[in-house]
Amino acid sequence: MDDNDVNLSTAAKALSKQYRAFTLPSASDMFDLLNNIVPDLILLDILMPEMDGFEAMRLLKNDTRYSDIPVLFLSGQNDAATEAHGFELGAVDFVSKPFSEPVLLNRIKTHLEIEELIRNRTDMLLQRTEKLLRLQNSMVSILANMVESRDKYTGRHVERTTKFVKILLDAMLERGVYFDEISHWSFEEVTSSARLHDIGETFIVEDPLNLEFVISSARLHDIGKITISDLILNKPDKLTADEYELMKTHALEGEKIIESIITESGNEAFLQNAKLFAGCHHEKWDGTGYPRGMKGTEIPLQGRVMAIADVYDALVSNRSYKSAFPHEKAIEIIKESRGSHFDPEIVDVFLEVSSLFKEA
Repeated sequence: MDDNDVNLSTAAKALSKQYRAFTLPSASDMFDLLNNIVPDLILLDILMPEMDGFEAMRLLKNDTRYSDIPVLFLSGQNDAATEAHGFELGAVDFVSKPFSEPVLLNRIKTHLEIEELIRNRTDMLLQRTEKLLRLQNSMVSILANMVESRDKYTGRHVERTTKFVKILLDAMLERGVYFDEISHWSFEEVTSSARLHDIGETFIVEDPLNLEFVISSARLHDIGKITISDLILNKPDKLTADEYELMKTHALEGEKIIESIITESGNEAFLQNAKLFAGCHHEKWDGTGYPRGMKGTEIPLQGRVMAIADVYDALVSNRSYKSAFPHEKAIEIIKESRGSHFDPEIVDVFLEVSSLFKEA
């Protein structure tokens, strides 16, 4: 793009030997063309009437459709300040005018090769990431199923609570409830860690808005139950006080298990979320929960979300010590525990979307 006809014809002649090129006299013409064609590279003059190259560059970089297209500035101004400003705006290079055909073609060839290399490396990285995520999800499912298979009274608990966590987090995001905190998570990671909430003792979260990743980690929330005796897990009667104390250790044990995995494999955000789900889902808003007796917002948000998902599922499911409550009774119990057992703001969201829990 250049407002000088001689420059356009010179460039067109040089480029047509190797490329399909469009020559345009103004920024407005360029943006009209971009509505129909996305080029591999843009050559952009700086000094032009109506809209100069710098302003055109700002518009390109602010539009996600075009922001990744490499831009080379064509300029007769070769001073350091002009080049510095151009690079600051996102240019990949400068070509001085009047330009020579060999220089122009070599610069273009170099940058197109760089872009192709970046695309290839990015594709390879995405493929490796997808493969690792599939492996991770498979491992999480196996671990969660191992825990669940030992407890004959909580069949499909992990699957249901993971769905409940997703429903709650989606609804919280839509309503702006704890939005800033959730935005620091990975959406996928939240769901997975919900399965780990019974596992153990420490919590951390990383990675912004990939909630599915986070949700997947929620599936490990009960992993600490691996350390609990089958005699206690599958006792057909109500637990004694001593047995209940042993059962309560699954939260810290879950944290320890996940922490040991972190030590061996690295401080992954997925595992940090899982650790929070595992260690904090039995804490209560009023400080009467376990294992640490944390109170209010001292409790990580993962634990406060999982607490509602976990209790709802327990209420509507058959247990050795009780029959399943109907959905309406479970809603009433959770509503009555607003501000004591549960975070009031999350309860309010839960009440608005409780019908989705029943359908899940």
